[in-house]
Amino acid sequence: MRHRKQNTKFGRSKSHREALIPMLVVGLIKAMSIQTTVQKAKVARQLADKMVTLARKNDFNARRRAASLLQDADAVKKLFETVVPMMEGRPGGFTRITKLGRRPSDSSEMCVLAWVDEKYEPKAATPAAPAQTAAQA
Repeated sequence: MRHRKQNTKFGRSKSHREALIPMLVVGLIKAMSIQTTVQKAKVARQLADKMVTLARKNDFNARRRAASLLQDADAVKKLFETVVPMMEGRPGGFTRITKLGRRPSDSSEMCVLAWVDEKYEPKAATPAAPAQTAAQA
């Protein structure tokens, strides 16, 4: 039974999966968007959001942990200097998945995983309209 299992196997060995997911995030950080399958994008999005949350602390330990997880100094530098300032004020949801359709060769569902570009501005609270009853309508 598969109850309460959180990981996706992708038909790969454990070591291959452990290398694949951070490399997808490194590609996302360096290129600002990547084209991949929907399943891989959903898993990579989790790590990407965690990396932005970690990088927001902007201290030495956060840099060391990011370097340990990503294994790429250029990606860590770009994460802290470019990506985090873009996400200023945004509480979460740093990435967007846009579906592209199916790949011709094997019919896999493809998508683009990209950072949410626009600056986040919280919506002003709008007063709720009073509920109408059937007698008022």
